[in-house]
Amino acid sequence: MSSTAQVVAGAAVVAVAGTYAWHAGHRSADPPSVPALLTLIVFGAAVWAWMGSGLDDTYVSLAAVLALIVVGVLPAEELFAALGSELIWLMLGAFVMAAGIARTGLATRAAVALAVRARSPRQLVHLLTVGLVVTAYVVPSTSARAVLAVPVFVALAAVLAARPRLVKALALLFPTVILLSAVGSLLGAGAHLLTSQILAAATGTGIGYVGWLLLGLPLAVVSSHLAAELLLRMFTTREDRATAVRITPDDFVYERWSSLSRPTGPLSTVQLRALVVLAGTVALWVSEPLHGISPAVVALLGALAVAAPRHGVIAIGPALKEVPWSLLLFLAATLALGAALIDSGAAAWLAGRVLEPLSAAPPVVFLTVVVLLSTALHLVVQSRSARSSVLVPIVVALAPAAGLAPAAAAFASTAAAGFCHTLPASAKPVSVFARVDGIDTYDRSDLLRLSRVLMPLHAALVLAFALWVWPHLGLPLT
Repeated sequence: MSSTAQVVAGAAVVAVAGTYAWHAGHRSADPPSVPALLTLIVFGAAVWAWMGSGLDDTYVSLAAVLALIVVGVLPAEELFAALGSELIWLMLGAFVMAAGIARTGLATRAAVALAVRARSPRQLVHLLTVGLVVTAYVVPSTSARAVLAVPVFVALAAVLAARPRLVKALALLFPTVILLSAVGSLLGAGAHLLTSQILAAATGTGIGYVGWLLLGLPLAVVSSHLAAELLLRMFTTREDRATAVRITPDDFVYERWSSLSRPTGPLSTVQLRALVVLAGTVALWVSEPLHGISPAVVALLGALAVAAPRHGVIAIGPALKEVPWSLLLFLAATLALGAALIDSGAAAWLAGRVLEPLSAAPPVVFLTVVVLLSTALHLVVQSRSARSSVLVPIVVALAPAAGLAPAAAAFASTAAAGFCHTLPASAKPVSVFARVDGIDTYDRSDLLRLSRVLMPLHAALVLAFALWVWPHLGLPLT
């Protein structure tokens, strides 16, 4: 979708929503309060800006929150509290750790170690999928994971240069798996932290690291491997799949790798240190019910260990420079915006108006609408966090009247929003691999071809998990 089309679509959405809210408020026996109406107006303007105004997402979210503060709907303390929330500190610690671990090349090393074991195209794509899924627990950013994976793809493309169809399948595999596997970790995307915080604000209980791991990892594994098989069948021939591949460690020669981050050979000292810190941090996150230490505190301890003088792998100054501060500000602002939607009554009022057509429908119908909408919204709102800040507060407010548990509906919405593959601009990992210097990867037509099959498949998979898998893993549907 072009930027012009996005602006038109966004303006249409805001105009229709605003007109509907205004008329509904005047004809309803229960019109929105003044704070709720002001929140809806500001929220609608933010959605329009996210859809296609060309403004930076962080700028839009901060402007929206400040507008609510100025008109008196949102206390200024709400924004300041969001900046100091546990989730912001959790992300800060995780990004500092990721900066050090990424510098050592551990994630790249794991991918290389798997790739050299492949003897067929099918083994190659599934082994790479395993490695890419694991990176969701090492680097808390899909964009950063994509950048780290580019050298591996460049090396593979050079080895397989005589097999362009397989190279194209691999070019699509990397961003596809990076995006789909993010759901496996609470830190896999900022949208996950938003969802957990919004649930905590609305219901008193969010979804912690262990809970998200238990629910998200099975979906991440299944969806990633299904997508890998789909890519292999769609973009390679039977002859391609029957022809063996032979990749050796010597094939991974890339001038940008430093001696500290070499992807082959014995583990370096800094790699061993980073591996110990990573293993210890994940172990503490997973065992939180036993020791009770906050995940944010664990992340900060891991950050200090990574940046420890003389014994760390990166100095604290360079590590902090690699933290995406814009993302942290965006998360804080959208947390405050979500709180305003809930506290002002805007989400509940809008939910009541929207729910009327679905009030008589079975819960599964409402859940299906939520999943389909969450899957398709990437066509107009590129940021996954922005999509969650738009949908999750409303979904949480709607769910009880629809007969669904708010956590189940919110988690399904967030999981479905992980699909954003249709256009190069739909997600940064897709954009990164669409333009790799010197390598013919894929174009818009390839993405559309993949999306026509993968989008409904992903939506159906999320619904299947919500209905039959997650209830057995501690997330009841009702």
